Amino acid sequence: MRIHLSSVFVDDQDKALRFYTEVLGFVKKTEVPLGEDRWLTVVSPEDPDGTELVLEPAGHPAVGPYREALMRDGIPVTSFAVDDVHAEYERLRALGVRFVQEPVEMGNVTVAVLDDTCGNLLQIARAA
Repeated sequence: MRIHLSSVFVDDQDKALRFYTEVLGFVKKTEVPLGEDRWLTVVSPEDPDGTELVLEPAGHPAVGPYREALMRDGIPVTSFAVDDVHAEYERLRALGVRFVQEPVEMGNVTVAVLDDTCGNLLQIARAA
């Protein structure tokens, strides 16, 4: 068994696609129209056949309270692995990304938390 798909709920799929591709560096894998929304996935360019991240429309009534609680409590919805958290932090800050937590070392793990501009906090992490 392996993880095939994971989802993040986003306010605006077009805005999310731009952020996740142009800023974070993922590449679009799938785009299928589904009425007003789309089945829209991105993948790491380092693993194009790996886990797909679904940029899921946030229209379901349960999504709003869930995301508001996570944002209020500063809890990232997911975590992305990077080779160097400090370097990625600087790269993303130079692109205008807002971080809610600068890089922090916790034992053998370094993490930072950013706002994806689409209603979510994301963590970048590197295990030593």
